[in-house]
Amino acid sequence: MTSTILPTVPAIRRGFRLQFEPAQGCHVLLYPEGMIKLNDSAGEILQLIDGRRSVADIIAELETRYPDVAELGDDVQQFIEVAHAQFWIELR
Repeated sequence: MTSTILPTVPAIRRGFRLQFEPAQGCHVLLYPEGMIKLNDSAGEILQLIDGRRSVADIIAELETRYPDVAELGDDVQQFIEVAHAQFWIELR
């Protein structure tokens, strides 16, 4: 995984909204054409994407919450790269 993504600051793309959907029992990402049902990990990561925290800050926060999860940083970077490729988030 490339470390060049670490200093970037992700933000949820305009027109998308993250919310917990009780009917689905999970977080979802809403956008004008539909909804993306997120697994628990994706929901945790996207909740920390606020347009102010860098990817490195998000990883540090999650490593504090989940100290026993191996390769957490790599998994977060991979998710952020996929979310960016899917146009769910922007990287600044």
